[in-house]
Amino acid sequence: MTIDIKRIYCAVITIVLLLVLSGCNDSQEFEAGDTNRGVTLTYWPAPNPQEIELADSLVRYWNDRNPHIQVRMQPIPVGQSTEEVLLAAIAAGTTPDVCSNIWPGGLHDYIDAGGLIPLDRFDDFFTVLDERMPRDILDAFRSAEGHYYQVPWKTNPVMMLYNKDILRIAGYTDPPATYSEYIEIGKAIRDIDRSGSRHGLWMGQRDIRPIWWQRLFDFYPFYIAASGGRTLFQDGEIDIVNEYAEKVLDFFQQVYKEQLFPRTFTHGRDLFLQGNVATNFAGSWQIATIRRYAPDFALGIAPIPVPDGYEGPVYTYGDYKNISIFSTTRYPEEAWEFVKFLIEARHDLLLLEITDQIPVRDDLLRNELFAEYFERNPEIIHFAEQAPYTRGVDEIFDLQEIFDAISQEYEASAIYNRKEPLQALRDAERRIQLIKAWNR
Repeated sequence: MTIDIKRIYCAVITIVLLLVLSGCNDSQEFEAGDTNRGVTLTYWPAPNPQEIELADSLVRYWNDRNPHIQVRMQPIPVGQSTEEVLLAAIAAGTTPDVCSNIWPGGLHDYIDAGGLIPLDRFDDFFTVLDERMPRDILDAFRSAEGHYYQVPWKTNPVMMLYNKDILRIAGYTDPPATYSEYIEIGKAIRDIDRSGSRHGLWMGQRDIRPIWWQRLFDFYPFYIAASGGRTLFQDGEIDIVNEYAEKVLDFFQQVYKEQLFPRTFTHGRDLFLQGNVATNFAGSWQIATIRRYAPDFALGIAPIPVPDGYEGPVYTYGDYKNISIFSTTRYPEEAWEFVKFLIEARHDLLLLEITDQIPVRDDLLRNELFAEYFERNPEIIHFAEQAPYTRGVDEIFDLQEIFDAISQEYEASAIYNRKEPLQALRDAERRIQLIKAWNR
């Protein structure tokens, strides 16, 4: 029923927009400098279907109401990563006016290349953002030299999704909250599978390839959770050889040693969705996939497990994507007006409706505008409640290379048990220091 209502809602929105826009030309017909149309801005959203749908709806709505400031929407060109595409565009001088897929981890490189303009240059920057979020959240996105080059837009708190049916078969009703509980339940599931009752059953599965961004969904959110909200750098220096990181590596080492996770990667198959895996670590984007392909899935959602004895709120990685204006823009004031349009509350509601991703604002569960959405999508409430307890990544040069180094040591220690956790962390620290030294 939830799916049908959501589709009806989106269909109504689309029909209304099309009726309003009937007779209007597509924004892509207008070129910059067209004296009949005035200003034309180029906007790059993320290239996934949901965000293209969102961007298309918003751009059409904007263009109808702003005939002298037209926006041309073009999804970010396909590349190995958005960050590489944007850096290449900065180098070539072909960046858009506005992009809404800015990963904070790439910001330092963009700023160093002279690719972004500081947004606090606009007189109403703080007025607009203070209405959306507390200042302490905004300050987390302030650049090292004091300016703000990004508008915090959306977050995907990484949480533990779990299959209630598998846990029930193993004799458990509550999800694991600590490492020892997770391993205990994992062993019970493993033993059921080996008894022949089920085939191919696992406590969890992760992509074991040592690719930098894979660690954003296992090692890094677990590290943030274990440490009570710390990131990898303190005052610009790597701080990874500590008890929290060691506990995380030791936990995953046990997980693989006890054969609770497979040491193989099944490309193109979602074993969690197929009912072969009990837990998965993901953001709210996964909910739409479950609704579509497994509507009867007995889904539970819980915080990331923490070390035994941990006290306090459980933090996690937020997987933020933000909005920036590029320095190649000829129309910074107009671009800023469009950015403000993108983050209006009614458009945050559309972001929720189309993508199920969480807007970065502190009134989500208080504002009546969003009440009906959460009533129809109660599972997303878990992510909205988790959002204030998230962390991003450090604004550090070469963050992808740094996560590559962590991935290599994670593979050696956690997955294949070739190194003790403390040694792997020390080796990662040395490699990271070399990366920083080489690239200065």
